[in-house]
Amino acid sequence: MEQARVGIVGASGFTGAELMRLIAEHPHLELVSITGDSQAGTRVRDLYPSLAAAYGELVFSVYSPENFLGLDAVFLGLPHMASQAVVDDLYGKVGCVLDLGSDFRLKNPALYPKWYGMEHSAPKLLNDFVYGLPELYRESMPGAKGIAVPGCYPSAAIIALSPFSNGSYIETKGVIVDAASGVSGAGRAPKANTTFATVDENFAAYGLLDHRHTPEMEQEIGCEVLFTPHLAPMVRGILATCYARPVNSSFTSADAMQVLHHAYDDEPFIFVDKTPPSTKSTLGANTVHLTARVDDRTGWLVVISALDNLVKGASGAALQCANVVLGLKETTGLPSLGLMP
Repeated sequence: MEQARVGIVGASGFTGAELMRLIAEHPHLELVSITGDSQAGTRVRDLYPSLAAAYGELVFSVYSPENFLGLDAVFLGLPHMASQAVVDDLYGKVGCVLDLGSDFRLKNPALYPKWYGMEHSAPKLLNDFVYGLPELYRESMPGAKGIAVPGCYPSAAIIALSPFSNGSYIETKGVIVDAASGVSGAGRAPKANTTFATVDENFAAYGLLDHRHTPEMEQEIGCEVLFTPHLAPMVRGILATCYARPVNSSFTSADAMQVLHHAYDDEPFIFVDKTPPSTKSTLGANTVHLTARVDDRTGWLVVISALDNLVKGASGAALQCANVVLGLKETTGLPSLGLMP
């Protein structure tokens, strides 16, 4: 088939680099334009030697909308709240804008000042962007002009809990999401709390009670959520342990596993098993591993999910959405097997 022409705005960050890695192995996508304002003039291979074989002398450029107009898809790998100006340049002038930031995930514009500290500059577009979980919104994606790719923490929590909330198996109050992420989730830029000396042999909670991914989880799960993120001493991966109260006191572990199997057995990137998931099982893959239990003693439902925060938690999810939008086979160019050891 004819190659789809795509570009990446903000390609010099970790999600941009992961997109370049995946696109290089995709048989139907041609990467024709990349930007990285902070790295303008730098060769891709010098910043990311792992990409040298695919991108040779390709250089990061300063963003200019003219370099993207008319492309079939444009991925935005920009910091939170930085995509709105770019969307204003490109929306309706390219086939589809896929935003890996948070700018178009929330449907209620009033939530942005509270959780992101600023007003949304394009509130009329919020309902035009499809939330980028094919497992939930696949039917809305073909022909979409905008996709809001989920956050990595929300992906882990929503995939774990939405079968139970959508099926009215759990109470809508008192849902708890305890999740740990690898340090790559903090981005490429150096920060005091992500240096090797700080992260190595350390495990810390952060964003207590007010983490900005909370309203995204609540919107998609349909429950009040108490979310506590943690930084783990690893590069990639998210492990989310989610707790909820079943509506029916007779709900069992077997019932919980059946709910997950019913929701996901036909999904190419979701794997349900009795074995508790681990982040290493998903390393480098566009997969989510899931399990569930109901504790007879306390009555709590526990759902555990693992994913790679840079693949299914970001760039792989974006590419999965692009495949659907462009009418390609959804699994094209996406790995489903993790790296081990």
